[in-house]
Amino acid sequence: MAGPSLRPHVHWAQRHRELFLRVELSDVRNPDITITDNVLHFRAQGHGAKGDNIYEFEIEFLEPVEPKPVCRVTQRQLNITVQKKESNWWERLTKQEKRPLFLAPDFDRWLDESDAEMELKEKEEEKINKMKIESRVPKDPFKHLKKGYLIMYNLVQFLGFSWIFVNMTVRLFILGKGNMDIHLLSNAVAFLCLADSFYDTFHTISDMMYFCQTLALMEIMNSLIGLVRSPLIPAVVQVFGRNFVLFVILGSLEEMQNKAVVFFIFYFWSIIELVRYPYYMLSCIGIEWKPLTWLRYTVWIPLYPLGVLSEAVCIVQSIPIFSETGKFSLGLPNPLNVTIQFPFVLQIYLIALFLGIFVNFRHLYKQRKHHLGPKKRKMK
Repeated sequence: MAGPSLRPHVHWAQRHRELFLRVELSDVRNPDITITDNVLHFRAQGHGAKGDNIYEFEIEFLEPVEPKPVCRVTQRQLNITVQKKESNWWERLTKQEKRPLFLAPDFDRWLDESDAEMELKEKEEEKINKMKIESRVPKDPFKHLKKGYLIMYNLVQFLGFSWIFVNMTVRLFILGKGNMDIHLLSNAVAFLCLADSFYDTFHTISDMMYFCQTLALMEIMNSLIGLVRSPLIPAVVQVFGRNFVLFVILGSLEEMQNKAVVFFIFYFWSIIELVRYPYYMLSCIGIEWKPLTWLRYTVWIPLYPLGVLSEAVCIVQSIPIFSETGKFSLGLPNPLNVTIQFPFVLQIYLIALFLGIFVNFRHLYKQRKHHLGPKKRKMK
């Protein structure tokens, strides 16, 4: 014959809208908590006054409650919150006048009716003050229009860089593999043949890259007018740095357009943007996909230095060509008879390029720490 069921110690408190039950069980497993016909049924295995056993109890509430309790399990106890159907103060918890032996007041949360009314009044006043503050902030009539613009901008950029990435990847595997099959003399020869297969990258990709990088000037404008919260300086450094290489170096020198380094510049740029623009697009509609967030604040660690290195190689390769042609060199009128050599400007730019790394690295590192740091993970 089965003996009487074990009951845990239960402490209770109330507010005008809620009931709080604290069940003194640690290491709770398999809790089964339901409310049927205004009766709360509890059954769980845990460590209580009688050791590690199955504990259960029932409470018939004084007045009607909502049938969906909220349960929160901790290592030392189990907390249950029950919503009253009507906001009022109960004289006791149970329908039976005599309080069950396992039930006791929770003095840590206990308030009498006057204190509870004061607490409720304070919450209502806080809510009213918050509404007043929000009402003082002017509503932006163009909010949805701005959001739509940002979604479309990021979508167009994502599609553009996707086209670039897919096109270049196909060329890499088809053209590179074909040349390497012909030349299998040595690893060095195979690498040179692979580089030769990149010679028309600029002529194939440049139109789309021109479009995407010209459109990227809007990122500076978006930051300048406060449409996005991104800092202005990192946006200026990245956009103008890329456009300088694309339009001034590659666009003006045909001799540079068949260099293998063009492939690496475009490829590194496209990989970074394949992650960045979808992340921003989803952020506009309040969606956060954790793998994409991790990629957004991680892939730049190897790719950004590689991209900058490729740009630096491109500039170094262009200096002898600019020296020979004298293109963009500026001769001042007499009596100064001084010429500002463009290769010298490029040498200065190289220094600025590597200094700019620290500006963007600092910004990107702060962003990564903010989105992926310990505090962020703990909040989630």
